[in-house]
Amino acid sequence: MDKLEVFNTLAAGVGHGELAFPTSAQVAIKVRQALDDPECHIEAAAHLVQAEPLLAARVVAMANSVTYNRAGNPVTDVRTAVARLGFRTVRALAMALITRQLSGSPSDPALQTMAAQLWQHTAHVAALAHVIARRVTKVDGETAMFAGIVHEVGGFYLLSQAKRQPGLLDGDFDAWMEGGEMILGRAVLQVLEVPAPVQEAIEAYWDGFLAIPPHSLGDTLLLAEELCPVPSPLHRFNSRGAAPGGADMGGSGNLDMVLGEETLSGILAEAAEEVGSLTGALQF
Repeated sequence: MDKLEVFNTLAAGVGHGELAFPTSAQVAIKVRQALDDPECHIEAAAHLVQAEPLLAARVVAMANSVTYNRAGNPVTDVRTAVARLGFRTVRALAMALITRQLSGSPSDPALQTMAAQLWQHTAHVAALAHVIARRVTKVDGETAMFAGIVHEVGGFYLLSQAKRQPGLLDGDFDAWMEGGEMILGRAVLQVLEVPAPVQEAIEAYWDGFLAIPPHSLGDTLLLAEELCPVPSPLHRFNSRGAAPGGADMGGSGNLDMVLGEETLSGILAEAAEEVGSLTGALQF
């Protein structure tokens, strides 16, 4: 099987409108579109969120996370949760539901396991990106979390197509890591109308070159990926024994970089509760 040819065919299909969404994701798309309207009022937004129970639960959970509830006042209703989070964060959560649903509902236990692990990986990267953005690279934290949420959209769509393409997930992942992820990822990101700055950050992630000191949205995503405790099931070791696509930092020892008067490991240790809380809130 020429896997790159298959990836190109799948990407062409996405571009021609073959990307289908489950009902819950369709509701999330409507929420995202409504929140893009500057005339959208909070009552209307809350009503739309309530129409999708999974999204409503995650919105309330996020509003009660350490990051958004530093005063310790719990939220129990969707409207208050939306008000606390703001439309940008609710929009990111809607995209999280869309991304998670892209893999469909595979009946194969192996595919179910891969989809679950891929979302665990995604949620951790998104949470880490949010913290790294605020504490290290000083880019917008909400945008960084959004980038983490969508950086594996191509992988979720790949899993949805695995049953239709027998052998696509067999063997090593050279073809995926050396072109397939970019081919399919770009196509899905464009259909989902992901903002250009986020697409550019994901392109930087695919390139794998981290600036020292890190300062950009792409650097934020690369750091989050490298520090994620849950590996992507799609980033397997290739036939040459190396995991391609990782940040080029000359070895993992360089991860504990000095940032002013602090170290990266110290910053993340301080933010461990926040990362855990955000990760939990992102679990669909």
